Amino acid sequence: MKEIRTIEGQLVATDLSFAIVATRFNDFIVDRLISGAVDYLVRHGADPDRMTIVRVPGAFEMPLIAKKMAGSGKYDGVIALGAVIRGGTPHFEYVAAEATKGLALASLESGVPVGFGLLTTDNIEQAIERAGTKAGNKGVEAAAAVLETVQVLRQL
Repeated sequence: MKEIRTIEGQLVATDLSFAIVATRFNDFIVDRLISGAVDYLVRHGADPDRMTIVRVPGAFEMPLIAKKMAGSGKYDGVIALGAVIRGGTPHFEYVAAEATKGLALASLESGVPVGFGLLTTDNIEQAIERAGTKAGNKGVEAAAAVLETVQVLRQL
């Protein structure tokens, strides 16, 4: 049987530029996501001088900035980091859903990978777990997904 050609992204960030769009809301969580993403990229060869972090008020503002950065031609990938924690009103559902849709649209319209590092949790404990404790660091995971997708796109 003939071997099937497989395309996979190599986890090498050398000579790539990245934008990180991060919320100021819940910054005690988001700062840990940023640290994880930056550390991951640097450990895989990224130059910190080729990274830009843009802080936005909250998750609802992330898609516009992610789309602008992805469409600028300056970045190979964009990493969106934030935390929306459920409260006692339906606000959580609206913000989480619209931010998610908007980030996906930013990637699809620009053709630039946008990593989804927006935590959507029921409580603060779950957010803390996903920002570097029991459940790992979702900033690292978003950076890894962007890096691999950038490398896959280069081969297509």
